[in-house]
Amino acid sequence: MGQLGSILPLILLVVVFYFLLIRPQRKRQQEAIQMQNSLTPGTRVMTTTGLFATVVAVDNEDVVLEIAPGIETRWVKAAIGRVVTPGDAPASDEPAADQAELGEEGKTESEATVERNGDQDSSTKKS
Repeated sequence: MGQLGSILPLILLVVVFYFLLIRPQRKRQQEAIQMQNSLTPGTRVMTTTGLFATVVAVDNEDVVLEIAPGIETRWVKAAIGRVVTPGDAPASDEPAADQAELGEEGKTESEATVERNGDQDSSTKKS
């Protein structure tokens, strides 16, 4: 009975690792393979490196992606990270003036500083 008591925590640890780490990872891997096998021409995708492109052709293990009009590259299917739906597309950058704090008379702080310094960089200004 003493030997079973010392082995039981080890068995419990293996079971916990299986349900918390191994099983979810295997499920994600199967979903990724299913997504990569269901690619069709015209699908908008993002690679694992963050490149957005459109699928042009699908071969056995390769995918031809169009990254810009007329520019096509060949990738392995495993490099496709996810399919991008129109709602997932990256938002256009907001103008910098909207995000910057406005200084005097609606100008950004950097514009106001340049005007006060007489268009001279403060690091090169001699005292």
